[in-house]
Amino acid sequence: MSDGTELYTVGQLARRSGLSVHTIRFWSDNGLIVPTERSAGGYRLYDAAAVARFDLVRTLRELGIGLEAIKKILAQQATVAETAEVHARALDAEIKALKLRRAILRTIAKRGSTTEETVMTHKLAQVSATQRQQVIDEFIESTFAGITLDDDAKVVAQWMRELPDELPDDPTPRQVDAWIELADLVTSEDFRQRLRQIALAGTSSVASRHGYELRALTLEHADRAVAESIAPASAEGRSVLNRIIDPGTPAGERSELHRWLETVADAQVERYWQLIAVLNGREPDPSAMPAFTWLLAAMRAHG
Repeated sequence: MSDGTELYTVGQLARRSGLSVHTIRFWSDNGLIVPTERSAGGYRLYDAAAVARFDLVRTLRELGIGLEAIKKILAQQATVAETAEVHARALDAEIKALKLRRAILRTIAKRGSTTEETVMTHKLAQVSATQRQQVIDEFIESTFAGITLDDDAKVVAQWMRELPDELPDDPTPRQVDAWIELADLVTSEDFRQRLRQIALAGTSSVASRHGYELRALTLEHADRAVAESIAPASAEGRSVLNRIIDPGTPAGERSELHRWLETVADAQVERYWQLIAVLNGREPDPSAMPAFTWLLAAMRAHG
């Protein structure tokens, strides 16, 4: 104290800083803050600069930074900014993992899962982005193997591959559910065969003549018929049908069109697109199946 600088004992420093005596001694014993000097009785004494260092250490510890990293900062081997950036990235990863865990737990709780389903849910949700993409790529390639796709079909097949790079940082239980359901769907052999039938049906002449226009007309008119509870077999139902399919269409072509619609109007395929939308953070389009179901019923009734 010969230079007039005020020095503090451990007890005084504890009262001044709000730290416990044990913490101050522990940090000092670990070499974080070396005593400025010792009293005649051997007690540790700290000056104002040491007090400031204790304040910095406490702040960094409250931010979750470890003692080894703090030692480097105090030794000027690393800056506070550099250390903060590293720990911020680590916290981002930890938060992401916790949010995914929370979403999985909510999914399990909602499903009332068994032990086996719980393990499978956890494994599927934690599959990496690369592994998820491999699952979908393999599904598309094996499903359409040996089928010559036209340009439109190639575009659709490419759209079917579009998964996000990873589940969102804060995945909702709905998104975890969507991936689990999608993984189950693409491993279904029945679903693969159904898609092959649709791809093959897409090469027919009736598909090229009626495809996109028929979908638009169906969603415009049959959807309204469903909303207004118009019976497909009724006279009003026939009127709606005539607005969708030209009543002058030859009987053979109408029959071919009916068979094509029965193939391509598939609830599982529509569900695939809905799941892809959910995973990509989009709201799925309203279901078109009620409109196409109505159209098919009207075609049968007014054959």
